Amino acid sequence: MKKHRFLSVLVSAVLSIACLAPIGAGAYSFTPYTSDGEGKTTPIKLYSEAVYMENTDTGDVLVDINADEARVPASLTKIMTAVVVLEHFKDDPEAMKTTLVHGDNRAFDELYGTGASTADIRPYEDVSYYDLLCALMLPSSCEAANIIALNISDTIPHFCDLMNEEAKKLGMDNSHFSNAHGLFVNQNYSTCRDMAKLTKYALETFPTFAEIVQKPTYNLPPTEDHPDGTLIVNTNEMLDETSDYYYSPVKGVKTGTLDEAGRCLVSVGSLDGKNYMIVTMGAPLDKEGAKEDEDPVLYSFMDHKAIYQWGFYHMIPTDFINVSSEITDVKVEFAEQGDSVNLKPAEGFKRDWPDNIELSDIKQDIELKENVVAPVYEGDVLGKLTLSYKGEKLTSVDLIATSSVDRSSTDEQVRIAKSFFSSKEFKLCVGAIIFMFVGYTSYFIYKLQHKYVKKNKKNDN
Repeated sequence: MKKHRFLSVLVSAVLSIACLAPIGAGAYSFTPYTSDGEGKTTPIKLYSEAVYMENTDTGDVLVDINADEARVPASLTKIMTAVVVLEHFKDDPEAMKTTLVHGDNRAFDELYGTGASTADIRPYEDVSYYDLLCALMLPSSCEAANIIALNISDTIPHFCDLMNEEAKKLGMDNSHFSNAHGLFVNQNYSTCRDMAKLTKYALETFPTFAEIVQKPTYNLPPTEDHPDGTLIVNTNEMLDETSDYYYSPVKGVKTGTLDEAGRCLVSVGSLDGKNYMIVTMGAPLDKEGAKEDEDPVLYSFMDHKAIYQWGFYHMIPTDFINVSSEITDVKVEFAEQGDSVNLKPAEGFKRDWPDNIELSDIKQDIELKENVVAPVYEGDVLGKLTLSYKGEKLTSVDLIATSSVDRSSTDEQVRIAKSFFSSKEFKLCVGAIIFMFVGYTSYFIYKLQHKYVKKNKKNDN
């Protein structure tokens, strides 16, 4: 695509400001690697500057490389454009297939001479919203994005307001959209993590979206401008069985390419019950020193395939905490039987774990409540178990009593007696008795002495 160098200063300023936003804390992430089969592992060379990988079943973040760094998303922007349309139609495919719209010159004028990707839709050519979505997501049609925007809203800026409202709703805190296609970079930025949030929402909420994004090709139906219809081809070559970049576990989602963005890609992949999403941004447009007549090297596809292979073959679903396991005992005072109760986790903890990291490297910290006094009831929270790796917390779970412990009546009576004799009230009572005894004794001695003196005086007379 044509370079937009005159915007580079503005983009740099926008991204600098955006990057000041707080970076979300995630679970421990890893460095993908390959293995020689004999225990030796080598980190994978990744070309993308920002990488995010998530287990879409558990939400575990497996790879986080600059995932919260605001960057130019290029045509990944069109995922948000698609979501706004699907929200508008409440994902009703029949309504989208039967509602025809067209674009006037406003949808095309800004695209001329830019080298924008296209599905060859013409001004005033009637196209259904479903076909526009296919054109948007497969060949990354920029005119389809503008036609959608100008028919859902009266202006493109107003459509962008809908995009940004949706971003706010989804918690895409480091994203802002200023156009519907991603061709222009001014005030148009996002992050790998935000794009993962958006794509996950789209796939889980709109079956039509999931259906469209995994199509390798699609035939736009005939129109007056295209009486034979139009074959459109997905720019994601990981879906193309004839491509060197084909990888069968991948089922979509969207490419993006722009000078200021590099090569960007969102994909989802499934194999043997493992379901992952990868978002990459900032891969090189081509290899350094490449000749003009050479085919470009599509580094984003290379990165995704390498990361998927690591995840599918080297990440093992691992039970770190079994909910039925007995962790430790805690002392219970005044128990009817015994002097302790066993504790177990309130919930289990399971996540993918690399096969080159020993589970013995996981540190367990147990914190128990002090001065536990009967009665104790099954399920009472009496402690906490924390797992960490290399100083980073993996999880914390409550430790609960596995059984109830009754209070001992004998022990309670002894405790009451002991507590009474050591109480402040008892000490005051004893003090008062001693004081009264001393006072009475002193008074008695005084009376005896007075009587003795009086008797002696009488005898002297």
